[in-house]
Amino acid sequence: MLEINQLIMEDNKIEKHQQPAESYIKEIKRKTRSRFLAEEKVRIVMMGIRGEGKVSEICHQFGIVESLYYKWSKDFMEAGKRRLAGDLMREANTTEVKQLRQHLDEYKHMVGEQAHEIRMLKKSLNGNI
Repeated sequence: MLEINQLIMEDNKIEKHQQPAESYIKEIKRKTRSRFLAEEKVRIVMMGIRGEGKVSEICHQFGIVESLYYKWSKDFMEAGKRRLAGDLMREANTTEVKQLRQHLDEYKHMVGEQAHEIRMLKKSLNGNI
């Protein structure tokens, strides 16, 4: 009976020491987690698409898991689809739109003046001949 109690006490000691160790390891992993820029993600995904190596080898080379690679690949493809669905049109900002509308109004005014001048010239030619 004494042996069983000693084993239980030792097991409890191990569990107490494992808790801080596990949390310490998690903390280290969290702090050392790699953060990849968008350009790096694209480069890694393109390596896989081009067949520059097996996906598993590419993932090992960059220290990422395959599921992360496939998530990036899916995101990459969906972003491309969305971009192509928009017919590659660039969104204009509000200042550009205001400037373009102002130019359009100026051109409309100029065309109106020219149309008026043409009418006046036609009238004067018809009256004098």
